[in-house]
Amino acid sequence: MHVRSKLVFFLIGAAVLVVAGVVVQRARVRAAEEQKKLAQTAVQAVPVSVGHAVREAVPLEVRTFGTVEASAAVTLMPQIAGKVTAVHFTEGQSVRKDDLLFTLDPRPQQAALKEAEAQLAKSRVEQANAEKEAARQSTLFQKGMSAQDACDQARTTADALAATVRAGEATVETARLMLDYCSIRAPFDGRTGARLVDPGNVVKANETELTTLHQLQPIRIVFSVPQQWLGLVLENQGKAPLSVRAVIPPETVASETGALSFVDNEVDRVTGAVRLKATFANDRLRLWPGQFVEVVLTVMTEADALVIPAAAVQTGQNGAFVYRVRPDQTVEARPVRVRRHYQEKELIDSGLSVGDTVVTDGQSRLAADRRVVLTAPVQAGPIAVPVKP
Repeated sequence: MHVRSKLVFFLIGAAVLVVAGVVVQRARVRAAEEQKKLAQTAVQAVPVSVGHAVREAVPLEVRTFGTVEASAAVTLMPQIAGKVTAVHFTEGQSVRKDDLLFTLDPRPQQAALKEAEAQLAKSRVEQANAEKEAARQSTLFQKGMSAQDACDQARTTADALAATVRAGEATVETARLMLDYCSIRAPFDGRTGARLVDPGNVVKANETELTTLHQLQPIRIVFSVPQQWLGLVLENQGKAPLSVRAVIPPETVASETGALSFVDNEVDRVTGAVRLKATFANDRLRLWPGQFVEVVLTVMTEADALVIPAAAVQTGQNGAFVYRVRPDQTVEARPVRVRRHYQEKELIDSGLSVGDTVVTDGQSRLAADRRVVLTAPVQAGPIAVPVKP
């Protein structure tokens, strides 16, 4: 009985040992499989998109907002008083220089001109007679048949009448000018505004407003930039007129191109900005006085800047970096110094060379020395602008 008990205990212990061995073996196999899976995962290539570092010409731009103004604007007023007899344009009409816009009743001025001409004719006749008398008195004086006083008096009378003739000529010219003022003409090419008087209205000289006239071709845009840009603007404007583009809402890209034409002679003490003006040909008449537009001023162009796609730049604890793809298709985290952003590009000062391949999508799954595979055609970066040697 005692021997049987020992045998039973022995068999049970052996069974336990066998079961424990099986469990341990299975755990080892499972651990080995897990390690294998981890190793496979570690070497599995990460799909990414990439771009290249290239050199190209990149403009340095200032973006701000401005207001369109007419290059010339005038409120037309009559220079003489009178009654409006005719209006020769329609509101909002484009007119040329010297086109007739208004006519005032010319009859009072015509009468004044006739009166001045008649007075001038009378003065000329009197002067002619005085000249003859002066000549006769001079001849008599030379023959001793007339006194010096009589000769001098005749010459004085002739000279006075000559002055009267000149005054009469001036009066005639003034009368002709007043008559010309009855025809009110456009002082320059432009577009008329609202008509403020109608035929039959009596207008006052230099007081009654008739209409407004704006010159739209060319046209100007007024805008301001911070004073920090003033030095660069003046330096480069001295070489050639700077390009200015206008973005007309709701558009998002520049649609009108002009040139910088004016830099104010002082900086605003309140805002710390300097006022500028750009002139546009406005061939399509898309710019209109009072319009609010976005302005893009190109201050200069960097002819040989190193550029990469903006999506490639990441920010870490030590600053900006990119994942650079090695020839063996593994990546390294490369610190870079970014100078500035332009559209979808970053200008790089240091950290990369021309032709370097950088990851532009898929960085979240990357680490140093991780292998990558391209999922899209290589992005060569923005189209490079040819640089003249």
